[in-house]
Amino acid sequence: MEISTKPRTVPPASPVVAWRWWLMVSLAGAGIGVAGYLSYTHLFELPVLCGDSQGCDLVAQSIYANMFGIPVAVFGLLTYIALLALLIARRHVSENLEAYVTLAVFGLSLLGVLFSAYLTYLELFVILAVCIWCVASAVIMAGLFVLSIWEMKSVNP
Repeated sequence: MEISTKPRTVPPASPVVAWRWWLMVSLAGAGIGVAGYLSYTHLFELPVLCGDSQGCDLVAQSIYANMFGIPVAVFGLLTYIALLALLIARRHVSENLEAYVTLAVFGLSLLGVLFSAYLTYLELFVILAVCIWCVASAVIMAGLFVLSIWEMKSVNP
């Protein structure tokens, strides 16, 4: 039995799988946009555009906005960039590595969902303010997580 080490550069045969992949790439791109905006405003100490609500600025100025001296949004940005890189890599790795890359996407999105849930808890019950950008990021990460479960099932039937 030969194991193929030739990179696979063609899209998956199933249009459903291709659709999920494109949706995940789009969500990761949207996450980069949201987390990038929040990182930019935090690093340059700019007000966050939040409509009529001031929840975004309250959340951004809270003691929970930094972890180890680094803005939490930067961690989100790095996570979304890593997810996008893994999703792109998945299309170009050999078939025997595809399951590992899919597992990495699942694991990273699981960590992202758990951390988003923690941050949402802080917003609702500790800070007592809601940032719509943070909610958007949490929804994006939840979408990536749900799709990654679906991907895990397709790679490991």
